[in-house]
Amino acid sequence: MAQPSNVTEPPLVSVIGPQFVVSYEFKVIIDRHSGGSLVITDADNKILFTLKSCDSSLHFQWLLRDANDTPIALLRKKNISLHNRWNVYKGESNNGQDIIFSIASNHTIQSKTHLKVSLANITRGRDDCDFTIKGEWSKKNCKIYMGDSSTVIAQMDKMKPPANKDKFMVTINPMMDYAFVVSLIAIVHAMDIHRKAGNKAAAEGTAEGVAAVFGALFSG
Repeated sequence: MAQPSNVTEPPLVSVIGPQFVVSYEFKVIIDRHSGGSLVITDADNKILFTLKSCDSSLHFQWLLRDANDTPIALLRKKNISLHNRWNVYKGESNNGQDIIFSIASNHTIQSKTHLKVSLANITRGRDDCDFTIKGEWSKKNCKIYMGDSSTVIAQMDKMKPPANKDKFMVTINPMMDYAFVVSLIAIVHAMDIHRKAGNKAAAEGTAEGVAAVFGALFSG
């Protein structure tokens, strides 16, 4: 007589869409290209998604498309904002009613990645969240957790040599929406690009200011 199993099936988590949920552990490879664009493939190098910048005059924007070039999600952040907060919309929409989830930095200034993810249309406490991203992006060592728990649902890993240094792998738990996970990784990637661009602009502005001061001192 067969004994009852004590193994609990993982809950199905569908955020972008149920077509992106599989019953087994799923690995994706993320390849960074010029201009910050991403190409996301499966372990057999079949293209799953692409991510490209599509900034507007008021917003930083990135568009995630599937292998058929169909828009899956628009990742959007205000150019001027005290908080590093992004909203993710269905398809190419930027309508507030089409927000799928939001992601925000836990601290305004931080050396390590610590982001809170909140799904749309869910009532929760002010400091509560549905998912958390923690780790060190620069070392490609980030993990995505369920809420504020210690339950890991996806994690990044460096590719083993001789893989291109611009590639890294993300391992995603069974029954977890892999398009959702990819969109989270894409936002952390976009945050890093905009942070570096801001630091570069600030450094160049400081250098120009110093040059102007010295020029004024020695011009007379």
